[in-house]
Amino acid sequence: MPDIQLPHDHSQQMEKQFGHMPAAEEFQAISDIFKLLSDSSRSRIFWLLCHCEECVINISAMVNMSSPAVSHHLKQLKASGLIVSRREGKEVYYKAADTEQAQLLHVTIEMLAKIACPS
Repeated sequence: MPDIQLPHDHSQQMEKQFGHMPAAEEFQAISDIFKLLSDSSRSRIFWLLCHCEECVINISAMVNMSSPAVSHHLKQLKASGLIVSRREGKEVYYKAADTEQAQLLHVTIEMLAKIACPS
C-alpha cells in the first residue's frame, strides 16, 4: 500500500496503521459473512450444525421452522461453504464444514452470545 499523507496531523502515526489495513475487497468479504449470519434463524442453524449432523426434518423441529424455510437457509449456508451435506439413502444430512473459516465463525458466535447475553 502506498504511503499516504493525511490532511491533519494528530500525532497518532495513522499512516503506519493504514499500511496494515486490509484491502477493500477483504472488507467486502467480511461484510458478506456478516450479512449471511445477520439472519437469526440462519445463525441458529449454523450454530446447531457446528454441534451435530442433522437432517432437514430434525433441524426444522429444533428451530421451530418449516422444512422449506430451513432448506432455504441451508442452501445459503452451503453456498457460502460454511456447511456441507451428505446423502444416505433418501436422507440428506448437514453439518458445519471442517474448515478454519467455519470453526472461527462458530467461536465468534459463541463469544458474541456471551457478550449479548451475559449470565
